[in-house]
Amino acid sequence: MPVLVGTSGWQYRDWAGLLYPEGRPQRLWLEEYAQQFVTVESNNAFYRLPSPETFAAWRERTPDGFVMAVKASRFLTHIKRLREPEEPVRRLMEHNGALGDRLGPVLLQLPPTLRVDPEALDACLACFPPGARVAVEPRHDSWWIPEVRAVLAGRGAALCWADRGSRPLTPLWRTADWGYVRFHEGRATPAPRYGRTALRSWAERIADAWPAEADVFAYFNNDPGGAAVVDARAFRRLVGGR
Repeated sequence: MPVLVGTSGWQYRDWAGLLYPEGRPQRLWLEEYAQQFVTVESNNAFYRLPSPETFAAWRERTPDGFVMAVKASRFLTHIKRLREPEEPVRRLMEHNGALGDRLGPVLLQLPPTLRVDPEALDACLACFPPGARVAVEPRHDSWWIPEVRAVLAGRGAALCWADRGSRPLTPLWRTADWGYVRFHEGRATPAPRYGRTALRSWAERIADAWPAEADVFAYFNNDPGGAAVVDARAFRRLVGGR
């Protein structure tokens, strides 16, 4: 099963000494990260869209086979709230296209105050170019209706399976032939770590949902204290990921 396991971001100072050797300059952290994980979820574009030159530099700094998922701009998801998506989506894809073969899925994380709107979601997904992989992470319970599942499946977009408190926050709908999973916060000690039982349960869910040849991207967002690094390594062992 090609489960690609990584973390949400890589530029955390408290990872020095855990993931990055002491004294390694921050400008070389991406290279070090890419020696240890095959994928990363970049949150930079959520706050401020990097230039094409920055995306191109990330491509040059990472090895063949490395994959970078990109979290879409909050301008699209939180300010426009999926309305008038054409220009923000076009600009995002023009910029991150400089990643070339390193470009992985785009994540649309919706604000927790955004209630269900299947029509807006469908119109937004329609703006992405053919072949683009898009994962959607709604965070309001009103989204769990058949119409939303049909929109996602019709566009080939993946429902992001999200975890908080070592339990699923979302229905475990498989809406695409690939998957996307985010781990926000576990219940183990020290916080916000995940315990082995929780990680094993997620490995089983993934194995039950997708065939062995499917790509499944799994990212740990519980970065404080290096918990994401420790948990990503443990989960990679459980799923046999690269």
